[in-house]
This record gives sequence, structure tokens and C-alpha cells, in this order.
Amino acid sequence: MKSIISRLIHRNAVGRSGRVRKRPSAHADRLLVSIVLVLTVFGILMVYNSSVAIAIRDFSDQYYFAREQLKWLIVGLIACGVLSRIDYRRWFNAALPLMVATLVLLLAVFLPGIGIRALGAHRWLNLGIITLQPSELAKLTLVIYLSAWFALKEKGRFPAFLVLLIMLVGLVAFQPDVGTAVVLFAIAMVLYFFSGAPILHVSLLFIVSVIGFAVLSVISPYRFARILTFFNPEHDPLGASYQIRQVLLALGSGGLFGVGIGQSRQKYDYLPEANTDSIFAVIGEEIGFLGATVVIALFLLLVWRGFRIAKRAPDTFGRLVALGVTSWIAIQTLINLSAMVALVPLTGIPLPLISYGGSSLIIVLSALGILLNISRQS
Repeated sequence: MKSIISRLIHRNAVGRSGRVRKRPSAHADRLLVSIVLVLTVFGILMVYNSSVAIAIRDFSDQYYFAREQLKWLIVGLIACGVLSRIDYRRWFNAALPLMVATLVLLLAVFLPGIGIRALGAHRWLNLGIITLQPSELAKLTLVIYLSAWFALKEKGRFPAFLVLLIMLVGLVAFQPDVGTAVVLFAIAMVLYFFSGAPILHVSLLFIVSVIGFAVLSVISPYRFARILTFFNPEHDPLGASYQIRQVLLALGSGGLFGVGIGQSRQKYDYLPEANTDSIFAVIGEEIGFLGATVVIALFLLLVWRGFRIAKRAPDTFGRLVALGVTSWIAIQTLINLSAMVALVPLTGIPLPLISYGGSSLIIVLSALGILLNISRQS
């Protein structure tokens, strides 16, 4: 009996990696908390500045989008605070149910009456009191599931990993939402690589993915037109290349110091998706190159703190979760900013913590709450 009790105590004290669990510290990473608060508050300001014209046009209320974003921010901050207090190890056993539920939700977007079809895409669910975008939830679910899976030593997981990728990424790409599919694939590749996967597997997946996403882009007239405008911005200036031309015009108009907060001209129905995918263009126009550089620096600081937390995590599961959440935010930010300066084709990827959108904001803040809990345990 004494032996059994001793083993149970030891099991509770030792993490999956074999390290003894440390007692939680009194505070989470304060610098990370400060960065997140600054970015989200700044995001509310920029959502308001970028959406005034379309809010008046569509809702006769200039504060509509800012007010909605503020509601979601409050929910997201509450979720972040709650999850920062819940031991991240509890997500280990929840990983499989979360993945199954996410796959069901991704399928449900195609069901009449529940799924919402907008602009030719099936990306949202009408849940009555809220509208959910399951592909945003899929990012967090994928991080938790793969971290739990890869925390355990296992041989021959490549075929099963490949099947999971085809299911999850395929469902998102079929909505269609190729931009989010790319982010999901990149997150999976990062976690698979850092779990100790063979370089041959990673290289093979990368080559196949490039070919697959290229095929998806070519067979879609809309995406193919965006690729053509990426290589030739002068192609179809009033059609496919209109958005990127307006983005570059906004950034160029900002100059070094910007035209001033609230003084953007491109937001007055010239710049498509001004409050969502293209919000960084308004940022660059209003606060200029120097202000935009500060915003980028804040994201770099956030990523640095995330990787620092991953390095100090007490076990393999915590390390992979921290690495996955941080890589997700870094990858999504990089893709959005790269698209804004015409380094990659426009993808429709929002800027984390800043772009308008409830699902994205709440899910990212929830993920950061788990990251903060890992920092408390380190």
C-alpha cells in the first residue's frame, strides 16, 4: 500500500518529459502581458480608424466595428485570464476530444441552416448568440493535439501524421480558405520538425505541400488572378491588382511619420478590407514608417518572449505548446505583413490581435492565456 501511494505521488510530481514539476510562480510573464495589452488596445483604435467609412455606409454607426471588437476583446481577455490560471497539463488529456470536435465543426460549415455562406466561401457557423469561424479554432486545437501526440515517444508516426494533415488542412482549403490552410500546415511542420522528425520526412512534406498549394492556386481563377498580379502588379489595375495597389499607395502616403491618427484617406472606400486583412496599410498610412516599425517590434518582442517560455518549459508537452502558439502568431504575422508589402500574394490572413474579427481575437488571446500559464509553471 505504501509503495502504491509513493508511486502515485511521484506520478503527480513528474511531467511527461520526466522532469519534476516546479511549483507555479506568483506571476506570469509580465512583459508578455504588457505587449499583448498594448497590441490589443492599439488594435481597437485602428479598427475604429479603418472602419469609420464602411461602418457609416453599412450600419449608419461609425462606432459599430470598434464596439463589436471591444466586446470580443473583453471576452478574449477574460478567456486569457482564466486559461492563464488553469494548469496547461490538463489540455494533454483534452487533446483528442478537441481535435474530434474541431473536425466536426469544420464539416458543419457546409450544412444548410448552420453554416454561413458568404462571398462564395463556407467558413462560419451560426450558433445563435455567436458566429464562429472553426478554422481559427483549428489552429489552437492543432497545437494542443500535436503537442500531446509528439510529447510521447513513438516510431512510425509519419503515415498517421500525414492523414491528419490531409483531413484538417483539406477541410479548411475546401471551404475555401487556402491562406488559413497554409498557416495550419506551417504550424504542423514546425511542431513535427521540433519533435525530432527525420529531415527526409520534413523535406518531402514541404515539396509536396508547395506543389499542392500551387495546384490549388492555379485551378481557382480568383487565386490565379492574385498570383498574376503578384508577378505583374500592372495587370488588371481596376480588378485583381486593385487591392495591392491601394495597399502600397497607403503605405507610401504615410511616409516617415504618417499623415496622423484618424487621417487616413485610403479607408474611405478606396482600400478593400481596410479593417481586416489590410489594416496594416492604414497603420502605415496614419503613423508612418517609424510607427509601423514600432508595431513590428512589439510583435518581435512577443515572439521572443514566447520562444523564451518554450525554452524554459518544465516538460516536453509545455515546450511544444509554447513553441506551437508562438510559431502560429509569428507565421500569421509574417504572412500578413509580407502580403502588405507585396513579398507574397494577398492571402486574406488577418493580423493577430489587431485585425477586426471575433473568432481570431478570442482564440489568439485564449492561446496566449495557455502560454502565460506555461510561463507561470517555468
